[in-house]
This record gives sequence, structure tokens and C-alpha cells, in this order.
Amino acid sequence: MASELQQVFEFIERERGIDRETLLHAVETALLKASKKAVSPARELRISVDRKTFEIRAFARVQVVEVVKEPHDQITLPSAKRIKSDAKLGDFFEIEVTPKNFGRIAAQTAKQTILQEIRSAEKAKVYKEYKDRPGDIVSGTVRGFERSDVLVDLGRAEAIMPSRERVPIEEYQVGDRVRALLLSVEDKSSGPQLILSRSAPEFVRKLFALEVAEINDNTVEIKAIAREPGYRTKLAVFSNDQKVDPVGACVGMRGLRVKNIVRELSGEKIDIVRWNEDIKTFVTNALSPAKLLRLTVDEETGTVNVIVAADQLSLAIGKKGQNARLTSKLTGWRIDITKDEADISFEEKVAAAIAKLAQIEGIGQAHAEKLVHAGFLALEGIVTAEISDLAAVEGFDEAAATAIKAAAEKVFEAENQASGSEEHEGS
Repeated sequence: MASELQQVFEFIERERGIDRETLLHAVETALLKASKKAVSPARELRISVDRKTFEIRAFARVQVVEVVKEPHDQITLPSAKRIKSDAKLGDFFEIEVTPKNFGRIAAQTAKQTILQEIRSAEKAKVYKEYKDRPGDIVSGTVRGFERSDVLVDLGRAEAIMPSRERVPIEEYQVGDRVRALLLSVEDKSSGPQLILSRSAPEFVRKLFALEVAEINDNTVEIKAIAREPGYRTKLAVFSNDQKVDPVGACVGMRGLRVKNIVRELSGEKIDIVRWNEDIKTFVTNALSPAKLLRLTVDEETGTVNVIVAADQLSLAIGKKGQNARLTSKLTGWRIDITKDEADISFEEKVAAAIAKLAQIEGIGQAHAEKLVHAGFLALEGIVTAEISDLAAVEGFDEAAATAIKAAAEKVFEAENQASGSEEHEGS
């Protein structure tokens, strides 16, 4: 048993890096708990593992008395003198109480304790290794799946990439190598849980920091980042050195730097734009390559109104609104993109007029269509018209004309009052 135990300790110490004394102490503590019945129910029992021979022995602390009333905690003077010649009444000393079958009990307990200690030590080691590393990029191998969560083997630890942190277009197979952002380390009773992410915007930021030396040394800053994982990322960059072009530094010679990152992101498109503290310039850069005609900023609503030529509208908005949406996330402003009115066709003007009138309570879609087709394109025209003119519209009668005119006058008057109030405040 002693030689076997010594081999186990030496193996664990060598392969797992767990301190031998820590294991020995844990084994002694566990054996003490397990030995109360098998060894002795003495109140003061001690288990000792010899540090050289690894022999396991049990000792009980007893008191020398004239008459033994508690056999496991007391000893008579004659018996005590056979162990210790100078023993006298009232003395306390230890006697060995190791039973013959103790080796079997000790072996089983030691095995369980060592396994438990290994698990605890490894959990503590993993937590210590990773607790200060959230925000770092780590590499591992796909080990398996729990529903749509991906289990990743990092070598000394296992991590999980929840489905919400996966990139929608990416598929993984067991054995695939993956790089991901270490999002968080949670110290749970079952052991540390390492959460990974490939969808977080910070993952792209870290990839650029690893690939672009100017970002790593803070010559170039990533001021803002907006991402739709798997599809497109917009990056706003700024240079602290006038001699360094921030966009060129991130793109790299012949686009090599950004190509490496795009490859890591499974082909995700990356737009690198120049950051500017002036919101008009920043939005213009972010919507590039679309050419903008005019921009107006409404600070009260946090909106940037962008006017573009008709042939630039789809480019500025992007597929399914992606370009405008990412620009809004990047800048922190609401982006409203519309065509230049001069480029609007007659049909579009008619549709816009109908939509505007249809919003007025008391008119509605059906009446708005009839009014526009009869030549009443604006609210002012309805207000200044005679009841008889409105009643002449196909499908209208005098009652309908009166109601529509009243509804239009109410809205027209409210708009005029609001306009007059703004002019007064401006003066």
C-alpha cells in the first residue's frame, strides 16, 4: 500500500503539478473522517502518513487513570508504563491504534480523496489562469455540443460558446480549431465556467489589435465599432499621429491585414472608415461609397437627415437597410435617408401626397386618394377650397366635404401655431 501510494503521489505531482504536501494533508484529513468507526471512536484521533515511507498509521490520545471507564480515551497506569516507563497518573500521550485491516480502508479513502483533490486543484488552477483574461482571444478545439451551444477544449480547460454568441452563418464540426473572445469567467460551485464569443464586436476589435501594430501601440484608435455577425462590420478609426493614415494602417499593404481578419470571420465584410468628431463628416464617411447631396442634423431628436440622388439611395441604405443601420449604431445617431425631391417622379409625388393626407384624422386612405387624384395635393389646397369644390370630388357629398375641410383646417391651424411658436423662440 505504501509503495503504491507513493507512486500515485509522484505521478500526480509530476503530471498535474499539484503540491505533494497538499495531497498528503488532504488524505490525512479524509482518513480521519473515515476512521472513526474502523479504527477507534476515540475523541482525539490522529492519522499520519509518513513523508518518506508513506506508511499510514493511526494514533489516539489517551489519559492515564487508575480505573478505565472510557476504554478508547483512557489507559491504566501499568499499561501506560509498558509503553512509556515514566508515565504517571493524569498524563496524556498518544498510542498507536492502527488496525490490521486499515490498509484496505486507507487505500479506498486515499484514492477517493486524491481524485477529489485533483478535481478541486484543477478547478482552482483553471480559475486562477483565466480569471484575469476576459477580453483575450483564446484558441481551442470543438469537443462537442449541448443543443446549439458549442463545447470547446482549450487544453487545460473546457469552455462553452452559447448559441447567442455564435455567428449565424458558421457551422462547426467536432475537431475543428476555433478562435474566440473569452467573454467572461464565472466561478461556480461545479467549477469555473468559461464563456466564449465569436459574435461580439469586441472580437473584431481584438483581431485588429493583434493584426495591426499601430492599434496595438495606440498610434491608431478604434473609436467605434458596429457589427452584424457573419455579414458586415463597420469600424471607425482615428490616428494620434498625423503622419499615419488610420484606414491605410488597418487595411495593410495590398489589403493583407484586413484580408487575414476577413478570413478569420468567414468572409464577413468589413468597412473601415475615418472617425471625425463632426457628426456630418462622420456620417458622410460611414455611408461611403454612397455620394450624399445634403445632411441636416436634428439634435433634439438625435437624427441625421441625409438627402441622396435617386441612383444613390439603394447604395446608401444598403441591402435590407444594413448600411444605414450599421451607420446608426456606429455614430450613435438615428439615420434617415431620403431621395432628393427633384429626383422624385410624378407617381412618387402622388403617392407621397396621398400618404400625407391619409394620416390626418377624419380623411383616411380612401378619401386621400380621391382628393389627390382630383388635384388637392396639399393640406393648404383643401383649407382654401370651397365646400362646393370639395363636394364635386367623385364620391363626395356636401357632408363629407364639410367634415374633410374641418379636419384639414384643424391640422393646418395646429401646424401654423407650432411654426409661429418656433419663430418666436428663435427671435
